[in-house]
Amino acid sequence: MCFTKNLYTFENNKTLMKHLNYLLFSLLLLGFSIAIYSQKEVKKYQIRTVAFYNLENLFDTINNPNTFDEQSPIMRLKGNKTRVYIDKLNNLAKVIAGIGFEKSKISPAIIGVAEVENRKVLEDLIVTEPLKNKHYEIIHFDSPDARGIDVALLYQKRYFKPISQKNYELRLWDTAGKRIYTRDQLLVSGVLDDELIYIIVNHWPSRRGGEVKSSPLREKAAWLNLKIIEEIRKEEPQAKIINMGDFNDDPTNKSIKKVLKAKGKKKNVKEGDIYNPMENMFRHGFNTLGYRDNINLFDQILISSQLLTSSKTYDTYKMFAAHIYNPNDIITKTGRYKGYPFRSYSNGNFLGGYSDHYPVYMYLIKENN
Repeated sequence: MCFTKNLYTFENNKTLMKHLNYLLFSLLLLGFSIAIYSQKEVKKYQIRTVAFYNLENLFDTINNPNTFDEQSPIMRLKGNKTRVYIDKLNNLAKVIAGIGFEKSKISPAIIGVAEVENRKVLEDLIVTEPLKNKHYEIIHFDSPDARGIDVALLYQKRYFKPISQKNYELRLWDTAGKRIYTRDQLLVSGVLDDELIYIIVNHWPSRRGGEVKSSPLREKAAWLNLKIIEEIRKEEPQAKIINMGDFNDDPTNKSIKKVLKAKGKKKNVKEGDIYNPMENMFRHGFNTLGYRDNINLFDQILISSQLLTSSKTYDTYKMFAAHIYNPNDIITKTGRYKGYPFRSYSNGNFLGGYSDHYPVYMYLIKENN
């Protein structure tokens, strides 16, 4: 009996020791895990949206005797032009307010725009209900364009501080030696939060007369664009450049691929190259406008190699992703142009839409320190 009792006590102690050892090991493992977790940083990122939007004939209702603005759609409307003008402004403002909001939770810090008649229409745009609390400022120059349309830059002054601004005239002649008056290219340098960036806003010559016949005009626009980039790099070799606009060419056309030599794949981009994130979208059938039953991706944002990252390190602003903004509201729902952008005007009528182009945008992100 005594032997049996001692054996039972021994076995009990042995089992107890096993439980204690297991408990001790578990506590050590838990402590190690907590130590690892406490050392692991939960990374937070700062996100800024940069966008471009062709505003489709944003003209006021006042005739300018120095341009052909009387040919603009709003000037040819019958009825209350002022009411139409206000509706169009509010429609465009709603779109701008929503671009990139999904991730950044704010409207674009910077947005380039095209097809604006003058500074006044932009002043009217930024005080609409959807934008008035964003505190947008304007950079604009009058272009020599025959119709009187210009490019411009809007920016939220809490995020972007301009340093310099300059417009570059694109001087063109047709085959008969007659001057073609078109849009300038706008260059703005400034500080986005605490980083220097350069932005070029473009609206290259149209395809009037056909794509092939008009292609040399856009190639000349591309050469001017290269000249601007060279000037920037002479001053700042590692410049972060954002090149945006309505190029009136697709990412695979000669002006973009042969003149700018834009690369469509990140892995092929070397220092000093230009990367075009829209090329891959275009090859997969995405578009920003439709014309005569063709789809095109004329609206693009290109970047210098300095805005790319080959790793997951975002210690300074880098491009995270680029997109086309086309929520359901701004898509035509019925008819021949179903699936195209829901435009403002057609055949002398106001349709109640937005623009015949979709906006494009990209997210710039960096780690919060």
